[in-house]
Amino acid sequence: MKKIGLLLPKSTYYSTIGFDLFEGLKSNLKKIGVEDFKIVTENIGFGADKQQCYRSAEKLLLDENADLVIAYIGHRMAELLRPLFLATNKILIVLDAGANMPQEWSVCPNIIYHSLHNSLGAYLSSKLAVRKGYKTGGMITGYYDGGYLQTYSLSKSFENEGGKICFNHATGYKEDDFTMEPLTGYLDSYPDSAFLSLFSGDYVQWYFQKIKDLFNETNIPIFLTPFGFEETMLKNVICPSNNIHGIAAWSKNIKNPENKSFIEEIESAGKIPNIFTLLGWESAELVKEILSLLETNTNNVSKVINGLNEFQFKSPRGLITFYSKYNQTIAPLYEASILPDDNGNCSVKINSIIENTNQHFDDLYNQELEGVTSAWYNSYVCI
Repeated sequence: MKKIGLLLPKSTYYSTIGFDLFEGLKSNLKKIGVEDFKIVTENIGFGADKQQCYRSAEKLLLDENADLVIAYIGHRMAELLRPLFLATNKILIVLDAGANMPQEWSVCPNIIYHSLHNSLGAYLSSKLAVRKGYKTGGMITGYYDGGYLQTYSLSKSFENEGGKICFNHATGYKEDDFTMEPLTGYLDSYPDSAFLSLFSGDYVQWYFQKIKDLFNETNIPIFLTPFGFEETMLKNVICPSNNIHGIAAWSKNIKNPENKSFIEEIESAGKIPNIFTLLGWESAELVKEILSLLETNTNNVSKVINGLNEFQFKSPRGLITFYSKYNQTIAPLYEASILPDDNGNCSVKINSIIENTNQHFDDLYNQELEGVTSAWYNSYVCI
């Protein structure tokens, strides 16, 4: 029997994150014909405790003798686990939100990265804002969301395209401290400005409600990153404008057979399909391929990684390819809008798929980080 190790995080904003990752992985392993397997799990809290993560990974590798390990962790945490996986000749699949910059992690022969591409989405969202004619922008984020280098990605891209950041507003993480009042003064000075916005979880609800309260029917131009399009949060959120655009990583409204099957399987298990069940679901495809390559190459990890060079699979997001230059998978992203449904709440409209995603990822990877850093070890939304 194959043993698949899974390091599960906690998240205050997405309380089911661990269950969702587990359900997605388990459901798709069975669907794609991986039989006779056991998933062994360890909890790593919010993923910020270095010793806890190391001990949990060590337990899966040594006590449980896992054939490989999947972990939703930040890239700095993955770097700390690197010696352990090299010493045990095992493979670590890192799942993450993609909220920091890809330059922050080095390519390791035992580590594979599979992401929701939030920084890449931020990079493309700013480009979209300029393409729609906005030359001035205000960065709007919260204390927590703004702590990752996705902020750099959002602002750098806007400036690279000829835009100018004229205002920065980072609000508090408690409801009493959460305010958008400073935006009224900003719009008095820059009335044609775009709101380049970074929020996740409940903060999207708070943000939209404040925008609605302050600006009512003025159709403020808002540009979002992939986590702003998370549908389980949006369905109960009032739509504050008819001018909300951005980049989505996934939506129930993506039309392809794989997405239909994914939604049906997860709902039949009594769960709600979301970005985390999706991430677990997709990781099953990586597990199947890696287990096969380990058997073919008699556990020679270098040959396994080489064997992934041409690997690709169809996911609910579309065709996912393996980018061997960085040991990173590249998934499709979508230009999307948010529209009011019959109740005035938010619904996601997928407009088009982003072309040449690999090239955009290369562009992001090649951005120089000049005096820019994030000190947080936990993965995005794990707080």
